[in-house]
Amino acid sequence: MRASLAPGVWFLRAFSRDSWFRGFVLLLTFFIYTCYHMSRKPISVVKSRLHQNCSALISPINDTHSLNDTTWCNWAPFDQNNYKELLGAVDDAFLVAYAIGMFISGIFGERLPLRYYLSTGMLLSGLFTALFGLGYFWNIHVLWYFVLIQICNGLVQTTGWPSVVTCVGNWFGKGKRGLIMGVWNSHTSVGNILGSLIAGIWVNGHWGLSFVVPGIIMAAMGVVTFLFLIEYPEDVDCTPPQHHGGPEENQDNPEDPENGPYSNRESSPDTATRCSKEPSAQPAAISFLGALQIPGVIEFSLCLLFAKLVSYTFLYWLPLYIFNVAHFDAKEAGDLSTLFDVGGIIGGILAGLISDYTNGRATTCCIMLILAAPMMFLYNNFGQNGITSSIVMLIICGALVNGPYALITTAVSADLGTHKSLKGNAKALSTVTAIIDGTGSIGAALGPLLAGLISPTGWNNVFYMLISADVLACLLLCRLVYKEILAWKSSMSRNRGSSLALTHPR
Repeated sequence: MRASLAPGVWFLRAFSRDSWFRGFVLLLTFFIYTCYHMSRKPISVVKSRLHQNCSALISPINDTHSLNDTTWCNWAPFDQNNYKELLGAVDDAFLVAYAIGMFISGIFGERLPLRYYLSTGMLLSGLFTALFGLGYFWNIHVLWYFVLIQICNGLVQTTGWPSVVTCVGNWFGKGKRGLIMGVWNSHTSVGNILGSLIAGIWVNGHWGLSFVVPGIIMAAMGVVTFLFLIEYPEDVDCTPPQHHGGPEENQDNPEDPENGPYSNRESSPDTATRCSKEPSAQPAAISFLGALQIPGVIEFSLCLLFAKLVSYTFLYWLPLYIFNVAHFDAKEAGDLSTLFDVGGIIGGILAGLISDYTNGRATTCCIMLILAAPMMFLYNNFGQNGITSSIVMLIICGALVNGPYALITTAVSADLGTHKSLKGNAKALSTVTAIIDGTGSIGAALGPLLAGLISPTGWNNVFYMLISADVLACLLLCRLVYKEILAWKSSMSRNRGSSLALTHPR
């Protein structure tokens, strides 16, 4: 008769299996959202190709345009003097649709299987991304076609973020969530970098391929998602994470700084219990108003509105800014703009690491936002004085701008979506994520639109707008920063009292 496994051996086997599946889900969702951002980036690279200075180019031998035609190399309808406003309208068609759809997407994400929801969204997004590029091969020159495609793409792209954050939140507890999600959230910057590099290959030639190729990759990843995504640990008999200590913890006042959203009393991610095989009632999905009542949701949502305004203005307009100000060609401007996303990777990881160590999400965001404002001013005024200064400042700007954005959309959203006031109902995660990112997406729509309207008056004014938005984002976190400071003071007082009790026992 075989001897049963020792408890220690069983634990090691279970831990190894759980870790393997967690790593697999983390890697798969990383690639999924990398593709989402990769498919959004080509438009910012191709902008400088749609309207350029034709007098500096040599006309083709078989060209039929007159010698006085200074727009022969541009793509109608973007060959007019108001091309910046038209390009801004194309950006905004996507971003407004994305912002509106995001509030609805989280509700669907809670009620539909994530695997079907994500894979369908990726297939449709790949289709619409490719259709934008096919406008080049089909010789389409009407604005409504590009606007309509962007609206449809913006709506289907909302399937991504609430779904992947919910999936990762299902697999990981809170203890090291900031660091884990800081590393994981680099998919945003990696996707932007890949999108820029892929689009740059064809931007000076058949620019339609700059959209068609990312669209094909996106659709292929949708098929992979359908085949391999695992939504819950219980689906493969793995250990679910324990987000909070237990029912008694929920009796605490969630508004108390010591028991706030980021209290030290939360359990570690590795402390989990084997799920019961007995059937249990599924918790009801939370309402939109119910999610808004979770402490911190409104403040972080409004902060993200302005933080994402800044980030997405860089995302959509930085290549054109470099093209116009530093006078690089379209491909070089696109390649140089990827350094902002390299900084974003560094900033996201640092923000997660620091916030885990200090247990202060809001304070970490606030400090990075304070430092970002003067750095944007310096980049606009001195960043084009040399290639070295441009590289260094772009990386620093990317870290300081994208660090808070990354932290709020990942670790903070997951923290609030599994907040102890919900009494263990993790169904709120998708709705909370959608509210926070949906509010942020309003800023993402406003930023490029304002940049398109303001840039004809000078790029300096665009940067003043970005700095103002950055300061407003910082101010919106003041109440939460104050609560975190109170929590730290209370924790230090308790630790000091414990030390005194040990030093002078009765």
